[in-house]
Amino acid sequence: MRRVMVIGSPGSGKSTMARRLADRLALPMIALDTLYWRPGWVENSRAAFREAVAQYAAMPAWVMDGNYSFTYDLRMPVADTVVWLDLPRWTCMRSLLLRTARGYGRTRDTLPPGCPERFDVEFLGYVWNFNTSQRPGMVAALEKFAGHARLHRLESRKDGERFMAMIEQR
Repeated sequence: MRRVMVIGSPGSGKSTMARRLADRLALPMIALDTLYWRPGWVENSRAAFREAVAQYAAMPAWVMDGNYSFTYDLRMPVADTVVWLDLPRWTCMRSLLLRTARGYGRTRDTLPPGCPERFDVEFLGYVWNFNTSQRPGMVAALEKFAGHARLHRLESRKDGERFMAMIEQR
């Protein structure tokens, strides 16, 4: 495992899993949110973001946390491992609501300064509809770009813990 993508719905635990993997594998962690967002929740330009992702994807080793489906074509072909947190909607919603409540007004370490945690009804709708609106594109991208990569599809928190236990035994 030298180039690891961690994907899944917001609230699925991508950042936590990526951080744990990066620590265990002694690889740099790249949180795509830090490349995409600018202070004040301003979006980076798509071209600048894709250029930054391409530069990181060209590195010899990394753990990359995030979806950003319009960059799958840059990352999946070079990833040797994809960890897909394919958790139920309610699990992700619960985690997202807890994260928002606990961190409200503070900026997470996977976001740039000036992007505090906030309650965003539109984002909650995005997460609620993720499996319907985003998951099919994720599956198609995995089939198109990641056929060579080892896929670990984790469908519960327990699957995640078993996966990490397997990694930690190495």
